[in-house]
Amino acid sequence: MNVLVIGANGQIGKQVISQLKDDKEHTVRAMVRKEEQADAFDKAGVEPVLADLEGTVEELALAMKGSDAIVFTAGSGGSTGLDKTLLIDLDGAVKTMEAAEQAGISRYIMVSALHAEDRTRWSDQIKPYYAAKHYADKQLEQSSLQYTILRPGGLLNEPGRGKITTDTEHGETSIPREDVASVIVAVLNAENTYRKAIPLVSGEHSIQEIVQNI
Repeated sequence: MNVLVIGANGQIGKQVISQLKDDKEHTVRAMVRKEEQADAFDKAGVEPVLADLEGTVEELALAMKGSDAIVFTAGSGGSTGLDKTLLIDLDGAVKTMEAAEQAGISRYIMVSALHAEDRTRWSDQIKPYYAAKHYADKQLEQSSLQYTILRPGGLLNEPGRGKITTDTEHGETSIPREDVASVIVAVLNAENTYRKAIPLVSGEHSIQEIVQNI
């Protein structure tokens, strides 16, 4: 599979790139919006693709050309305003879905957020972010794409444990970003995860075991 990672310069995106870079089964390309980011990936031996989520669907479809799978792990980040949350986390995400359909790409993996589907569980501090994820997920579910939606809990900058669970009501509420990236790689070819939304937190089961039993 030729995998295009959208949001490749983000923390999860970089982890996915790192895991796929030397993978014998897949090739990976990094979609970024800045020339200097593209240069950094190029020097690291990863093919960069320059495109902007605030650009047109047609431009995004052109950037996706030659890809077999799309991984969406982009985000506006906590330092931007609510306008960017709307334009990147919602509209930008939806445009990539439309572009994938236009480009004839069926496999699409979305990194969402735990409880994005349940308005009663949204944190007041980042409610607009949850709303963006909620409606982006809904649009993906209504698309023709063979999607997998991953809904991780609180994201941690610590080494991956390789142990996760989909039982998010008991025990842990967070997960290392490295483990989220590992799940993305694990579900790429897992047809049993197609058109499903999967909650994720740290747990006691191996990633392979969880993915096999979705």
